[in-house]
Amino acid sequence: MFNASRYLVTAALPYANGPLHIGHLAGCYLPSDIYCRFLRLTGKDVLLICGSDEHGAAITTRAKKEGVTPKEIVDKYHEMFLSTFDKFGISFDFYHRTSDKLHHETSQAFFLDLYKKGEFTETESEQYYDEESQQFLADRYITGTCPKCGYEEAFGDQCENCGSTLSPLELENPRSTLSGQPPVLRKTTHWYLPLDKYESWLREWIEEGTVDGKQQHEPDEWKNHVLGQCKSWIDSGLQPRAMTRDLEWGVDVPSEIEGHEGKKLYVWMDAPIGYISSTKQWAIDNGRDWKPYWMAEDTALIHFIGKDNIVFHCLIFPSILKAKGNFILPYNVPANQFLNLEGQKISTSRDWAVWVNEYIDDLPERIDELRFYLTRIMPEQRDSEFTWKGFQDAANNELVNNLANFVNRVIVLTNKYYEGEVPEFDENQDMISPTDADLPSFHDSELLDLFDQLHSVCDNLRKFEFRQALSEVMEISARGNQLLQYNEPWKNHESDPELVKAVMNVAIQYVAALSIVVRPFMPETSEKIRKLLQLPALEEKGELDDFLITLAEGESPVQPGHVVGSAKHLFTRVEDDLIEDQINKLKGDTSKEEIEREPVKPEINFKDFTKLDLRTATILEADKVEKADKLLKLLVDLGFETRTVVSGIAEYYKPEEVVGQQVVVVTNLAPRKIMGVESQGMILMVENGNGELGFVSPQEGWANGLTIR
Repeated sequence: MFNASRYLVTAALPYANGPLHIGHLAGCYLPSDIYCRFLRLTGKDVLLICGSDEHGAAITTRAKKEGVTPKEIVDKYHEMFLSTFDKFGISFDFYHRTSDKLHHETSQAFFLDLYKKGEFTETESEQYYDEESQQFLADRYITGTCPKCGYEEAFGDQCENCGSTLSPLELENPRSTLSGQPPVLRKTTHWYLPLDKYESWLREWIEEGTVDGKQQHEPDEWKNHVLGQCKSWIDSGLQPRAMTRDLEWGVDVPSEIEGHEGKKLYVWMDAPIGYISSTKQWAIDNGRDWKPYWMAEDTALIHFIGKDNIVFHCLIFPSILKAKGNFILPYNVPANQFLNLEGQKISTSRDWAVWVNEYIDDLPERIDELRFYLTRIMPEQRDSEFTWKGFQDAANNELVNNLANFVNRVIVLTNKYYEGEVPEFDENQDMISPTDADLPSFHDSELLDLFDQLHSVCDNLRKFEFRQALSEVMEISARGNQLLQYNEPWKNHESDPELVKAVMNVAIQYVAALSIVVRPFMPETSEKIRKLLQLPALEEKGELDDFLITLAEGESPVQPGHVVGSAKHLFTRVEDDLIEDQINKLKGDTSKEEIEREPVKPEINFKDFTKLDLRTATILEADKVEKADKLLKLLVDLGFETRTVVSGIAEYYKPEEVVGQQVVVVTNLAPRKIMGVESQGMILMVENGNGELGFVSPQEGWANGLTIR
């Protein structure tokens, strides 16, 4: 890496439409935190920026589903994000939100400047329109079959199964998420960013790291899958990309532009600018200048993201920055791959996830264990997998048996033999060869080894190889355990007291080193070790550099005579019942805990209820609806007539399983066409905490057509 004067580090803005899960943490938030804590420990000027992404179709989709306003949704999840990140120890220097006035102003100024420079092309095109909902459909309002992998629930902008970036027109069998109907194409006008115009310099920048003759980054320092995805896009030929949408919620197209009415900035236009507006707000709050972090050539801009955001951060956002002028481009984009869970892809719709806020509520004393395990399995180069058994083994074998055991033994023995004082020893008695004074002593040799081990940890952190760095941190602890085991101070403190003093002095230096070097990975554990040693709390202001300088000068960072505290265990074993509870929770076994229920809906009066005509019925026939994986076409007997009802239960029931099933039908619901089939009612279903559906049935033997009151 070039000699940067400052580091601006960003973590992908999380969508404020649902809680965070462990895949989000492993993807970008934990690695960005580890990296920035390390930079601070080495005395660097670093700014870690993030914020809630509060625009886009996912927000309005959830708002419609819950019957609330988009603002209520984003306020709810923004506060949840703040609390979750704080409790999990993610050390953002500033966390903003894209609904803020400053962000709207910043995004609009960007757009207007590019418009005045002639960087946009105004194009009339056909886009999908939902005739039933009477609105144009944003990318996330459209689902269909992915043309790349065949996944049938791909969105109009992205397939979450294979990670491919898509456009709505590429989807096979598209349908509106608002009505379930196939959308139609209608003409609309939008402003496009001509990526094809930038293709030449983008290729040079990605492949060579140079722009306009200046070296911007080192391609061999980028991850292969990041470069590969970018090159694939460029080789396929870049196409203009719309920077506006027909939406009700988002950043308005500036009013100075003719035709702005009803147009909002595309979320991938305004969201990355959120990094800039967040930096601006940090600067305002701290009396600083934001511009050097975005415009100075000696700043390293680093984006931590998941692999599904590579194209936006490596091609689209850099194009926006360069078109704007005076902005630096990313020095590195160390995107991680995906984290799977217990043999399956994490799925928010199926509730197949470990939700971070729930983990914190369940296990508030085990935050660092989760940080440790997620780092240990971090999907840096390929997809990886979280298992609760793996979590248990890592915590017990590496944290309890290795790290906690070493630290505890050192503190216990120091208190037992030296009343808590770091022992002073006679260096002349600590010679490997008394006849050759040029050879280093045992003590000096061990500290030189410690210096080398710490340097290796630092090198791997600089290269974003966090798994390897953590492994080497644990090797330092294992080396300390070996030091004690080989020299057996509990046996030799009387027969060879000077050697034991030297061994215990070295062991104290190892513990002190661990108190600093574990900080990026496990900040709470670092604080605990510092308290055990009775050393000052870390402020992350160059303490690791100071420690290394002291070692390089041949000095002991913790001097003889310093008094340590009483021993306390850093970690406790993770028992089987805890793991069993978490696995049961994941699988939806609620026998040991109360089911989380949805809140009661707003109050209605009795007249509202009497408007519903609910009748008992029996399903006579059932068939799958063509080109719709979730829908069954049911023929139901209401006693006085038969009706066709389309029901979204095909994920949970095969057609042959529901024939003969007694059900409850809403009979006075206005008919509507779903995937070309007219549905004349609705089947009442109950949904459990796992998202699975079950029938609401009358008592066995009751006649069809009876009114439910």
